[in-house]
Amino acid sequence: MVVIGAGQAGLSVSFYLKRLGLDPGKDFVVLDRGPSTGGAWQSRWEALRIGSAHHINDLPGMDELGLSFETADRHAPAKAVVADYYERYEAHYGLDVIRPAEVKNVFNRGTELVVSATIDGQPVETVTDVVVNATGTWGSPFIPWYPGLNDFAGRQVNPTEYVSAEDFAGQAVIVVGGGTSAIGFLLELENVASQVTWVSRRPIEFNDGEFDIEAGAAAVALQDEAARSGRALPSIVSGTGIPRTRRIQAGIERGVLVAKPMFSSIETDGVRFDDGTFQKADAIIWSTGFRPELRHLAPLKLREKEGGVTVGAGSSWKDPRIFFAGYGPQASTIGANRAGRQIARQVVALLSNL
Repeated sequence: MVVIGAGQAGLSVSFYLKRLGLDPGKDFVVLDRGPSTGGAWQSRWEALRIGSAHHINDLPGMDELGLSFETADRHAPAKAVVADYYERYEAHYGLDVIRPAEVKNVFNRGTELVVSATIDGQPVETVTDVVVNATGTWGSPFIPWYPGLNDFAGRQVNPTEYVSAEDFAGQAVIVVGGGTSAIGFLLELENVASQVTWVSRRPIEFNDGEFDIEAGAAAVALQDEAARSGRALPSIVSGTGIPRTRRIQAGIERGVLVAKPMFSSIETDGVRFDDGTFQKADAIIWSTGFRPELRHLAPLKLREKEGGVTVGAGSSWKDPRIFFAGYGPQASTIGANRAGRQIARQVVALLSNL
C-alpha cells in the first residue's frame, strides 16, 4: 500500500500502521513531495513561531522521544522546529519516507490501482491495493476572483509565496482574509510597510478562549457533513473565531487589526470599495484559505458535482481502496491523529480481506 504525504496526517497513519504490524518499506511506502521533513511547515515563512501559529499537537508516540510541541522553542522559526521534530520521529520509528517524491496521478489500469510518481527526477509506477491520501491543502491556495484581478500592476502573493515582511518594505499592502495567517501578516508588516489595510469578506469574530479547533464542535460537524455529502469544505475558522490573545488585543487597540469590508473590484494600482472609495496598493496578500490538494486523484473520478469528494470515516464512498487522512473534520492536528488510528485499522482490515 501507499501513503501519499508525510505531514501530520501521513505520519500519524504510518505510526499506527506499523503498530498494527505492517512493515514500513515492505508492507507500505510513504511518498512525500517535500525536499525535507516537516510537511507543509518546511515551506512556511521564516518569522512564523510556534507560539503565534495554530496549536500544534504532538504526533502519536512522540512522547517516547521526549519531544513535545508544548515545550518547543518559542523563539526559533516554527518551520525549523517542526522539521527537526519530524525528522527525529521518522528516524525513531523507521518510517523510511521516500522524498522528494512527486505523485503525478493515481489511476486504474484494468483491475490494478497504480500510483505514478517522480522520485529523484525518475518516473516510477507502483501497483498497490490501497492508497492513503494525506496531501493536505498547502499546495492548493485559493484566490477568489474579483473584477480586475488580472489588471493589477502590483504584486499578488498567497501564503505559500510569502517569505518575509521585508519584501514589502515601504509599500502600501492590502491583506485579504479573516484568519490567523492574515493577522500574522498584518502584525509583521505593521512597522515595515508604508501602509497596511485589512479587508475581509466576513466580519471578524474574536473570542476570549484559547484557539482550539477541537473545541469548535459545530465547525467540525459542518466539515464532516460537507465531506459526507461531497460538497466543498467550509472554512474551520469561520466557525471557531479568532482567539483574543494579548498580542492580538494590542493590535486591535493600535488600529492595525480592524478589518474593512471586502472591496468590490481591483484596479491597476489599487482596489475600489462598494461606496466608491479607492485604496492605493503596491501589493495584495491573499490569505484566503486553501482547498484540498486532490488533482492527482482526478483519474479516479471521485469528485462530486457539488465540488468535493464523498468521504465518511476517512474512506472514499466511491472507491473503498482510497482513504483520506487530514481531510474535512480531520483537518485539526488532534483530528489527524485520531483519523490516523481509525484509518490504519480500516486499512489493515481491508488488506486482510484481500
